[in-house]
Amino acid sequence: MRRSALLGCGIVVLAGCGSMPVTGDVKAVDASQPGDSQVQVYAVAPREGAPPSEIVDGFLESMTSDDPAFATTRKYLSADARRTWQPGGGTTVLAQAPTRSGPLLHDGDNRATRDRATTYTLTGEKVAAVDAQSSYRPLAPTDYSQTLHLVLEKGADGKQEWRIDVVPDGLVLGQSDFKRLYRSVNKYYFATGRANGQSTLVADPVYVRNRTDPVTRMDTATQTVRTLLAGPTNWLRPVVDSRFPPGTALRKGVIALPQDDQNVLKVPLNDKADKASPSACRMMAAQVLFTLGDLTSARVERVELEGGEGRLCALDADDAPEFSADHGSDGDDSQYFINDKGQVERIPGATDGTGTPEPVTGPLGAGVVPMSAVGVARDERRAAAISSHGEHLYVSSLETEASELADPLVSSEAKKAADRLSSPSWDGRGDLWVADRDPAGPRLLRLTGGVGEAQEVRVPGLDGARIEELRMSADGVRIALLLTKDGRTTLNIGRVERRGSSVAPEISVEDLRQAAPQLTDVTAISWSGRSRLVVVGKEEGGVQQVRYVQADGSTSASGSLPGVNQVQSVAAADDELLPLMAETVGDGIVKLSPGDNWQTVLKQGTSLVYPG
Repeated sequence: MRRSALLGCGIVVLAGCGSMPVTGDVKAVDASQPGDSQVQVYAVAPREGAPPSEIVDGFLESMTSDDPAFATTRKYLSADARRTWQPGGGTTVLAQAPTRSGPLLHDGDNRATRDRATTYTLTGEKVAAVDAQSSYRPLAPTDYSQTLHLVLEKGADGKQEWRIDVVPDGLVLGQSDFKRLYRSVNKYYFATGRANGQSTLVADPVYVRNRTDPVTRMDTATQTVRTLLAGPTNWLRPVVDSRFPPGTALRKGVIALPQDDQNVLKVPLNDKADKASPSACRMMAAQVLFTLGDLTSARVERVELEGGEGRLCALDADDAPEFSADHGSDGDDSQYFINDKGQVERIPGATDGTGTPEPVTGPLGAGVVPMSAVGVARDERRAAAISSHGEHLYVSSLETEASELADPLVSSEAKKAADRLSSPSWDGRGDLWVADRDPAGPRLLRLTGGVGEAQEVRVPGLDGARIEELRMSADGVRIALLLTKDGRTTLNIGRVERRGSSVAPEISVEDLRQAAPQLTDVTAISWSGRSRLVVVGKEEGGVQQVRYVQADGSTSASGSLPGVNQVQSVAAADDELLPLMAETVGDGIVKLSPGDNWQTVLKQGTSLVYPG
């Protein structure tokens, strides 16, 4: 039967147009539909005698292909440009594929000149850029314009052919092609200046090629390890370290890192890795294990590093959590909120958000002072709360039955409640952060260990904007800020730098980067995992939406979330399997579990948060 079926198929193919359907709807097919990572596009070499316009179009199409080493793509270039063009020099991402126009006429051009050389212009709307380190940066939409110069060049057969002799390095891709060809991955480095000798891994997101990289011929996992060994991206570099000795790289010729049948992955490194001490080597293995954690279809159970002289060390997946940002947090990921009386309540063991609320232990649960916002330390032993009118910040234990509330640690002197203290946030180091929005003296404040006198944190990149809300990452080296300026509120990610002694460090938030420039009004944020945020906002002229955004500002593969009405705040956990929560107008507090729709949890309650 199989042989008969194959024979029948062969007859259909040979019949050609005789089997072509002549009725039915016409449907456009786009080879670069977003998200279809299985589509492979093959480059086509320029045909003999192709005019300049066809050369330009073919070159642009070839850049969107899986052309090995871009060998076919280079055939559209002149001999000199073929040798000098660097496709790995970065990627420009446009809203749509670039538009070609031309040929351009220049003053002084005559017919003889136009017959030998010509110029075309590529235009579009630039929305992002990926640099040579594979680091993604979103941009407010701006006009893109670039020229390609073509000349008539004699080929090996002696015939004259049009070829591009002036071309910018890197690739130019529309968003749909970029999403098809590349994927976001996190590589991991250790936070510097960690208190108490702890070593915590920090995610550094980059984009690598799906399947095989045309330049290196490496598969996705090997590309990712290669970028890990190359070191952190420039933005994150001031606050993280790599434990790999300088010069460490994959052994020459390695283009794949397969797992064996025991899910053990061996990483062959050059002899530079031999300089690592046993403890440093174990940390190197942790970097690899975390980096490959989300990449492979099967879980990596063990990483073994090999140097120039053989095996160096190994690390089992079960031992890796000690390097996680939430290591040492013995809380049970409960949820906390303010009830209608201003008391802090807890939903215990919130694996599905359906626990029965109960007042927390201590004065915050007793309602000695009505509160409007709460932030709970990641170990769930203490909480910080803002008084009902936003003027005072209190910190209290969640383990002792104290009836008295200690004096406030921070007070705002602003006249209006909306200009006083923001919701508090705890980082993974146990430090407490809050913003005073007083127009007469706005400040970002940090309380070391959540106690003592608040220290003002410099934020040199504000440029007149005011901090409305903040959320600290679990690793303590990144801060998400909602900044308001000229009537717009935008999401920005800053790098937390610590200088000076560990006893009295000088803290500043450096190099603010807008993380969702397409959203002109952001109203709520929360970290969701190691390098992702959930954001509530609107595009220009659009309606409110809830979406995931990567820490580098790129749109998460998870994309937009199911719609929910009038969201005022959101809460997500470091564990991405826990439900996403939102406070809404009308429906109260609702939850979104993985693979489910929004469901109401509480009709009454505000400021719902996970620890942190």
